[in-house]
Amino acid sequence: MSDIEIRDDRAAGLLQAVAGGEGVGRIEYFVLDAPERALVPVHTVVEPAHEGKGIAGSLARELYGIARREGVSVAPLCSYVVKWAERHPDEAPAADPELLRAAREWLVAHPGRF
Repeated sequence: MSDIEIRDDRAAGLLQAVAGGEGVGRIEYFVLDAPERALVPVHTVVEPAHEGKGIAGSLARELYGIARREGVSVAPLCSYVVKWAERHPDEAPAADPELLRAAREWLVAHPGRF
């Protein structure tokens, strides 16, 4: 995994894993502003040729790291990130149910975004 670089493109809502100049995986997310600021991962994708190398887990870990450094929550709607968070409760605090509800409502209000 040492040849993988993780880049956060906040404007595009992408946390991207890059190897050899090529995108090999990503988490698509948005930033929720209310009821509190949170990062909301919606999809995790790893290119088939790169599956099984720990890329998705590294992306999830970095997403929670970014949230921790910024002092915001993560409200995971992506099934992979939800499962990863359940396996790593020390790194991934549980999201407030109200925050998850607000994130789902934002997603419904912005059809076609993801």
